[in-house]
Amino acid sequence: MSGGPEAAVWVLADPRAGTAAQALGIAERLGVPFRTLGLEWGRLAALPWPWPSLAGLAPSVRERIGPPWPGLVISAGRRAAPVSRWLRRRGARTVHCMRPGFGAADFDLLVIGRHDGPPAAPNILPVLGATHRVSPKVLAAARAEWPALEKMPCPRVVLLLGGAVRGEGMAPEEALSIAERVMPWAGSVLATTSRRTGEAAGTALAARLAGVPGMLHCWGGAGPNPYAAFLSVADAVVVTGDSVSMLSEALATAAPVFIAGTAPEAPRHRALHAALIAAGHAAPLDAFPDAASRAPLDETGRVAAEVRARWPEVFSAAVQGAAASSGRH
Repeated sequence: MSGGPEAAVWVLADPRAGTAAQALGIAERLGVPFRTLGLEWGRLAALPWPWPSLAGLAPSVRERIGPPWPGLVISAGRRAAPVSRWLRRRGARTVHCMRPGFGAADFDLLVIGRHDGPPAAPNILPVLGATHRVSPKVLAAARAEWPALEKMPCPRVVLLLGGAVRGEGMAPEEALSIAERVMPWAGSVLATTSRRTGEAAGTALAARLAGVPGMLHCWGGAGPNPYAAFLSVADAVVVTGDSVSMLSEALATAAPVFIAGTAPEAPRHRALHAALIAAGHAAPLDAFPDAASRAPLDETGRVAAEVRARWPEVFSAAVQGAAASSGRH
């Protein structure tokens, strides 16, 4: 739900889609209008600001920040943290996803992945994975929008391919190895690449899947993105473990989730994989296709419920503000 500048809830949307999705996903589950403030960074944004400040923002964004001040601000990412703290000085409650860098005690609620080892504190809410925008409502709408996918032969295996966080994309051999692992069992393969996969791996995958029932969507390609629709019809999801976002979104389904790809170098990724496997929400690709049944994981909904429970007055104001705004039009 979008709201005007007078909305009681603001979302500070980082330019990086995966980071912004953590904040937007929570806001979308609150059930009230909210204002999305797209952030753009200036030259000072790279500095580790230890105090509340708008100094890291581009001037064009600073010009759009003014009263009436919000009752609740939802943000994500280190660079957005000083902005959120600045708005807290103007009376807003603050919900921030990911470690803020400085001033952890200066937030009303911090939503931090268990894989980042957050300390126990009254203002910290640990989550398994990360919050995101793939809600039950989004999955249902995507399934209705792409009815042809339900006619694909079962079992439908969804491949979500990422790539190296730093590097030249996924090696074509790795992409092909993942596809070969699932194809003997799959009735159809629904595959998508991401920004980090790279053209070479996408091309190799397209050649291998030619003639195989299913669909391949390459990142940046023309036409609508079937990503959520793929998840909505999945009988199994195979996702490379480099992306916390894709892993978390895959867990929104009831399908078994298998973690593919080379072992991650980052300790936080290894910790996430171990936590998901220990909780029964994922299995290594070596176990494919055998996995225990599981229920969808809805950490975003849990966070939204916690926010509503902590500050009901904010939502009363948001509803009243929306009603007043509607009456003026």
